[in-house]
Amino acid sequence: MARAKELEGKATGPLAGIRILDLTSVVNGAYGTQILADQGADVIKLEDPGGNRGNGGDIMRWAGHVPDGTPRDMGPVFLAINRNKRSIVLDLKKESSRKLVRKLIASCDVFASSVRYDGLKRLGFAYEDVAAIKPDVVYVHAAGYGSDGPYAGEPAYDDLIQSASGLADVLPRTDGNPTPRILPTLVADKVSGLFLAQAVTAALLHKARTGEGQFVEVPMFECITSFLMVEHLFGHTFEPPTGQLGYSRVVNPNRKPFKTKDGYIGLLPYTDKQWDQFFEAAGFGETIAKDPRFSDYFVRMKHINELYGLVAEAALTKTTQEWLDILKPMSIPVVKTNRLDDLETDPHLEAVGLFERYDHPEVGGYKQMRPPVKFSKSPANIRRHPPRLGEHTDEVLAEIGETAPEGEEA
Repeated sequence: MARAKELEGKATGPLAGIRILDLTSVVNGAYGTQILADQGADVIKLEDPGGNRGNGGDIMRWAGHVPDGTPRDMGPVFLAINRNKRSIVLDLKKESSRKLVRKLIASCDVFASSVRYDGLKRLGFAYEDVAAIKPDVVYVHAAGYGSDGPYAGEPAYDDLIQSASGLADVLPRTDGNPTPRILPTLVADKVSGLFLAQAVTAALLHKARTGEGQFVEVPMFECITSFLMVEHLFGHTFEPPTGQLGYSRVVNPNRKPFKTKDGYIGLLPYTDKQWDQFFEAAGFGETIAKDPRFSDYFVRMKHINELYGLVAEAALTKTTQEWLDILKPMSIPVVKTNRLDDLETDPHLEAVGLFERYDHPEVGGYKQMRPPVKFSKSPANIRRHPPRLGEHTDEVLAEIGETAPEGEEA
């Protein structure tokens, strides 16, 4: 078992000194604010105490199994997207708690929330309310749908946004099965979280240059549709259209890991030279050279299905390692296809130390993926375990000269 890594005590990232009040939850917002926390921001995660019908705090605290005898509020997905944050518990239905939040806002640079905007208005935390307390605040709302459209205010989760954005139509365009299908990863949540993190840093840059805060809306539906349609608008980019929706190379049913004698490889010759070299290595060189369907990039794209079929045929002639040994010296893009089980022992990921082990005083040993982006002058770091529910309520309130209302102590 890998040796546990020690937490780093001080924020070293480029956002050190930035303070964020975080009312996001689940995956979208929490993933985005963890990126900001890794980059140095002091992220204060405001959670609800819950009620008689459920446990309190971010619902992701309760998703998945935890080791026997460890706290139930530290589920695996929660651990993955909430490190470097401090958790406080306040009941925003109570004016005593809202009063504390207003005082806390005055000490923060950013107010981030995924609470529906009508709910924020009812609580007295709409943009105008928060800006009245902190005029230069960067107020970021992680919405499901943009406020100018007819879906504004409707609930949005990854499954819904994948369905609405066209993502669920990608596999049918690939394999001919007309049934829409959701991709088995929280791509809409996580990509929206990336949009959120980038939007916060851009708004902070504007504030640094002008002194102005602003309202920033990050709507999942629009973000994911724009993300998807970068390549899949394709032939409909032009008016009138010049071809199909869906980038032909990407929705090709043969675009997949290619089976070798003993495994699979990811393989993508790209240039004319690389294609020639690949088929020469496969023993198809003379055949391909005489085939007008594959003479150059433009023509190859018209016959991409047949081309990938030939690649699949060629891949079967050698083992995975044989292909790596032949193609890597030619700089032809090729990798061994990893299963999820292979990732922790992948030679590259081991060398760069992506997976790290930590010891939580109550949870025990757990793994994290370190911040993947490298800053040469201001490196991101991990300095706090994912917090227990309300772990830092007293600490944070003491920083603004307050204590928790009766019955809401940490």
